[in-house]
Amino acid sequence: MLDERAQISVELIVLLAAVVAIVLLLVSQLQSTTEKGSKVIEKKTEDIFKQIEDI
Repeated sequence: MLDERAQISVELIVLLAAVVAIVLLLVSQLQSTTEKGSKVIEKKTEDIFKQIEDI
């Protein structure tokens, strides 16, 4: 019975580690996407202000 509990605990730890790894990957991807989006918005804002200055 103790072996079964130990086996379940090890499997649970492995499962939790996999879930944490997936969450970290998703967070990393979101940060990358946010950074790219921020750069695009910054560029568009600069372009708009340049056009306003030309008027």
